Amino acid sequence: MSRHLNYYIDTKNSAQNLAYKREFVEIGRQAGRFPNATTQRGDREVEVSVWCSNDYLGMGQHPALRQAAHTAIDAHGVGSGGSRNIGGTNPYHVALEKELADFHGKEAALLFTSGFAANDGALTVLAGHPEGTAVFSDELNHASIIDGLRRSGAQKHIFRHNDAAHLEQLLKSVDPDQPKLIVLESVHSMNGDIAPLAEFADLAEEHGASTFLDEVHAVGMYGPEGAGIAAREGIAGEFTVIMGTLAKAFGTVGGYIAGPAAVIDAVRMLSRGFVFTTSIPPATAAAALESVRHLRKSGAERERLGRNADLLKSLLTQADIPYISRDSHIVSAFVGDDAKCKLASKLLIERHGIYVQPVNAPSVRAGEEVLRIAPSAVHRTADVHKFADALLDVWQEVGIPTGHARHAQR
Repeated sequence: MSRHLNYYIDTKNSAQNLAYKREFVEIGRQAGRFPNATTQRGDREVEVSVWCSNDYLGMGQHPALRQAAHTAIDAHGVGSGGSRNIGGTNPYHVALEKELADFHGKEAALLFTSGFAANDGALTVLAGHPEGTAVFSDELNHASIIDGLRRSGAQKHIFRHNDAAHLEQLLKSVDPDQPKLIVLESVHSMNGDIAPLAEFADLAEEHGASTFLDEVHAVGMYGPEGAGIAAREGIAGEFTVIMGTLAKAFGTVGGYIAGPAAVIDAVRMLSRGFVFTTSIPPATAAAALESVRHLRKSGAERERLGRNADLLKSLLTQADIPYISRDSHIVSAFVGDDAKCKLASKLLIERHGIYVQPVNAPSVRAGEEVLRIAPSAVHRTADVHKFADALLDVWQEVGIPTGHARHAQR
């Protein structure tokens, strides 16, 4: 047996990595009844209510999307047949890219197999061209952004999370004539806080920098037609490239970028993550196209999500359960202890039939563990109250500090 393989099965190394061990919860989503789902408990199948899904608006079960997928399967089969440049470009791909470009008011758009692939594949190109580009990246940017920037070989400058003043200092520290790219997220994936986009846009214009805005947790849910936070603030045109996903509010899978045609063409030609990957199935593209078109016309789903998120935050505030941000629909209840976070999740599912995934390192820093709660448009008002009561019960039993207790410890 090789020394390389021995490293991974050695008990000491395994023990050292226990903090990062994840347990996958098998969930069978029930179309037409979501957020209800089934999971296994021993040899029994039990029903649970899901409170950590990224299918924020419940579009993954929408009848129109399901019909669009069925129609595409009947017409084209279940696979795409190849990469985009070798037999894998379907009419649904083309139509979806046109819809997404129009959605964001950009000249062109490009589909990737996932949001991760979109960030990684696009930034590898955009941060690396032209040569000598200085990249300014938020310290809490997603792993896909970090990987793409690392692969680009660009000179990186990391600014404090959502800190425009720190970004300004860093921008002033480089040659004014050096090409610059600012990369950030509008809604942070874990904290749920919202970046001061207008300040960042002003800095980009002042210093002649291009911008790459990740709107993964915003598209479909904020702004006119659901076009995101930048659109909500009326400044979408001030960001060079907007990146989004089809796997959250739109309820399917895939990622994309939208921006100037020349920029999109460069990524199309040079991104290895795009060129050498089989394209998403036509049925997925058809369902995503239907979802984008539906949410551009309908605000009902966004309104229900907003009401549920506001109600939950109000109930948690009354219960003195600390959560990180009031800005968005992401309600991350702060635990700050890996073992207690896992235990709280375990008790919620076993005693209350509620599934919330504990989030630990490396997704968050050690000591900053959270229960990442995602109320959705398909939860009922009674569900929100039941969840808040269950969380308070578990919070007290596990002995997780309340908001006032944490404040007193400082």
